[in-house]
Amino acid sequence: MRLVTINDVRAAARRIDGLVTRTPLLSCPWADDALPLWVKAESLQPIGVFKIRGASNAVALLTDEQRARGVVTHSSGNHARALAWAGRAAGVAVTVVMPEAAPAVKVDATRALGAEVIIVSPAERDSAAEQVAAERGAVLVPPYDDPAVIAGQGTLGLEIAEDLPDVAAVLVPVSGGGLISGVAVAVKALCPTAHVIAVEPELAGDLAESFWSGERVTWPVEQTYRTIADGLRVSPVGELAWQHIREYVDDVVTVSEDGIRAAMRELALGSRLVAEPSGATAVAGYLEHRERLPAGRTVAVLSGGNVDPALMASVLAG
Repeated sequence: MRLVTINDVRAAARRIDGLVTRTPLLSCPWADDALPLWVKAESLQPIGVFKIRGASNAVALLTDEQRARGVVTHSSGNHARALAWAGRAAGVAVTVVMPEAAPAVKVDATRALGAEVIIVSPAERDSAAEQVAAERGAVLVPPYDDPAVIAGQGTLGLEIAEDLPDVAAVLVPVSGGGLISGVAVAVKALCPTAHVIAVEPELAGDLAESFWSGERVTWPVEQTYRTIADGLRVSPVGELAWQHIREYVDDVVTVSEDGIRAAMRELALGSRLVAEPSGATAVAGYLEHRERLPAGRTVAVLSGGNVDPALMASVLAG
């Protein structure tokens, strides 16, 4: 498999310029003075999540004939919403297969953008999307394991490297692996001494097991669906993503459910930033593993802020 390159990421950045927001790096006054932290606030994207980058790049690369056939994907919510947004902007019909456990706020938001939503069991999401693509002739746009999607997500890393060139570590939440693949390509190309660290929930720690064993492993949905971080339940990481992770990622850490909730509270009360559980996971990695991080400036990717209001109220109430 050909790995995505920094030139692919730069081309994606030009392609999606004006379609996505260049989100700020925000310093965290509550962080450890000895290990300063910045948050890459992707919750400030038009649809509240980083996925808009990869989806916009993938749609921009479609031919006229492919646009006429429409696109289909599977997603627990954020890629669904991103592809629906990108499709609507480009006049492309979008169908999304979503698991039964997807938060209602994400399902409703995807439908509100004009996408057709098909609900299936978690184990059927991949096969159902492939079936729709075959039956309708639609173009399958994978949520993470796709060169166009990885290159688009890599624009986030490009911005980090440009805005904080002396960054020592970048913490990135991981599910299917598209985000960390793209970010790692960009950061390692432009800031070669920086560490790229994957963060995932303990309850969905398949990448940590894979990384340290050297073999890509799969956890059953009965295990991964226990975590509050609904966007990080995919297992295993994609095959293409796995190749990028093996090449570019320095470390993988896991975080507790309480740690994810604590990070959501810290971001809301200390930085006035709303984070969904998946979006707060990288900050949880900072809070729970500071002693493991290299000295210097640290960036945590706040990947999304599409949280169910009732869950957010519960988290803030402690």
